[in-house]
Amino acid sequence: MSNPVIPQKQPYVIEMEAGQYAWCSCGKSKKQPFCDGSHEGSSFSPVFEKIAEPKKVAWCGCKHSKTPPFCDGSHQNL
Repeated sequence: MSNPVIPQKQPYVIEMEAGQYAWCSCGKSKKQPFCDGSHEGSSFSPVFEKIAEPKKVAWCGCKHSKTPPFCDGSHQNL
């Protein structure tokens, strides 16, 4: 698999607590937008992001962002 699966063509906008998160880059996770290990055996790996304080985050849902793990609007061109 050289291209990620596109789980949705819009961001996952979520109120997040402070902590460390693993964003799914392959698009196959059943726990979108977070990694559940579904990338095993592929060239994909999760992107780890530390959130320092509670805030609303727009996680990329199309897996084509130029600024992973965050949405940059790339889904509008798919």
